[in-house]
Amino acid sequence: MHIHPKHQPEVCLWTAALISSLLLSSSWAQERNEARQNRFRQMSQRAERNGLAEPFKGVTTDGTIVPGLFPLRSTGVTTEPVRAAAKAFLASLTAAQQKKTLFPVDDPEWRKWMNQHFYLRQGVGFNEMSESQRQAAIGLLRASLSAKGLKLTRDIMRLNHTLGELNDNDFVEYGEWLYWITLMGEPSTKEPWGWQLDGHHVIINYFVLGDQVVMTPLFVGSEPVVAESGKYQGVAILQEEQNRGLTLLRALSDSQREKAILRHAKPGNNNLGEAFKDNIIVDYAGVPVSSFSGAQRAQLLGLIALYVNNMKEGQAEVRMSEVEAHLDQTHFAWIGGSDDHSAYYYRIHSPVILIEFDHQRLVGLRRLYPGRAPHRQHIHAVVRTPNGNDYGKDLLRQHYQRHPH
Repeated sequence: MHIHPKHQPEVCLWTAALISSLLLSSSWAQERNEARQNRFRQMSQRAERNGLAEPFKGVTTDGTIVPGLFPLRSTGVTTEPVRAAAKAFLASLTAAQQKKTLFPVDDPEWRKWMNQHFYLRQGVGFNEMSESQRQAAIGLLRASLSAKGLKLTRDIMRLNHTLGELNDNDFVEYGEWLYWITLMGEPSTKEPWGWQLDGHHVIINYFVLGDQVVMTPLFVGSEPVVAESGKYQGVAILQEEQNRGLTLLRALSDSQREKAILRHAKPGNNNLGEAFKDNIIVDYAGVPVSSFSGAQRAQLLGLIALYVNNMKEGQAEVRMSEVEAHLDQTHFAWIGGSDDHSAYYYRIHSPVILIEFDHQRLVGLRRLYPGRAPHRQHIHAVVRTPNGNDYGKDLLRQHYQRHPH
């Protein structure tokens, strides 16, 4: 493009103004990001300080641990593929990445997880991994989880990208690869070890001792739950867990339903066992499963299996046998409506498992949906092992008693 000489000073001034404006904009954005990070850091530190003020005890009904529920034993289900995948993942990392990813097996790092997007996490992030490192990390997930569990995990990560799209393409706070992995202990055939995936709406704690596995606390959820637009349009999670919970409630008799429903109104969030709630006291509530018919028991076990079957098949069978052994001590509780489009919360609680499903208030999608009531486009679900065995801690305690370190 030819510019007449008499207009060149104007162009130079315009160009200089544009450059100055861009520099100011960039500087402002950098300052805003730094301020946001400082705010997130303070919020994270406060959450950890308050959440870890008490030593770990575990979920109980009255503050007292029921002993003898989780004996050291051989399950006959090999964990070698998980160990090999963890070794391969570690080998893919640089020395600097390994240093910030590895922790002792009894480190408080296990308990430092949080669903909220602002939490500043430890370990190595998918966002800083090379493609080969990402594949090795996904290989660890694939070796540890069932096909269902892997799909759920990856779909939650994808929906986090959708949330970024719906918030003016904010991929600083939300995104598919904003998830971190830490390893506790060295992957071993005999010594205790494990790994953790931590990020917005998916946290997996995976403890291994020999061929025993504990995969709790487990947190899964999303906002949105169904992607109606964008790169991952059509991705949907936890629909079966949602619908089969309602089907079970409707399968109860009138008297059973009256006991199960704690409250018909659900104005807010109801989950109890989320981040930094390792020592919550939750008494049994709702309808006792000892009153269920054979068909109702089968429905309940099918619902529980939707959560447990995120583990590899063999380990899931071991876990379900624990659940079935305590079925008569299990309770089913409900808060909320029972219509086709109701928002609700349900809880399945026994000495060996606690499952919570909750339709939550909107946070990242407030602009798209009116009102403050819980919504089906925001779900949190939590699985815990009560009586001291979250993170495999009761197994670890018994291991140390037999083999002092």
